[in-house]
Amino acid sequence: MSDALDVVQVATGGAAVFVAEMAKSGWDAFRRAVVHFFRLGGEENAEEELRLVDAARVRLLESPDGERDTVMQALQQQLLIQLAAFLQKHPDGAVELQALVDRSEESGSKVGAQVNVHHNTGSQVLLAGHDVNAGDFTYRAPENEK
Repeated sequence: MSDALDVVQVATGGAAVFVAEMAKSGWDAFRRAVVHFFRLGGEENAEEELRLVDAARVRLLESPDGERDTVMQALQQQLLIQLAAFLQKHPDGAVELQALVDRSEESGSKVGAQVNVHHNTGSQVLLAGHDVNAGDFTYRAPENEK
């Protein structure tokens, strides 16, 4: 991945994944992988790069719900520039950044929710994203509010 187009493509994918992961509860695990990635530029450089990433995450988390999409887009552009600049200085990092993107996409490929139910003797558990009919029982999913 030596030409500029590949660097920009990898940085674009990386920026999208960084912003998506910032909003998830598993950020700490993803951040550890980001630390490893930025250490390709040396320990001191990694601290500065992480300071920028952490500031971006704080900005995202503190943004009002109504502005969240706009903030996410702005952060994605900011991170694209940051990652592209980093990859220009450390082109060997493109492979590692692409691996981060691929791992995130693989782990995020599950559709639906994961639910663990314990000690539900004598009860029923219903998880549905649409209408459910079972004998005399009908559950209608609420209409999407827009």
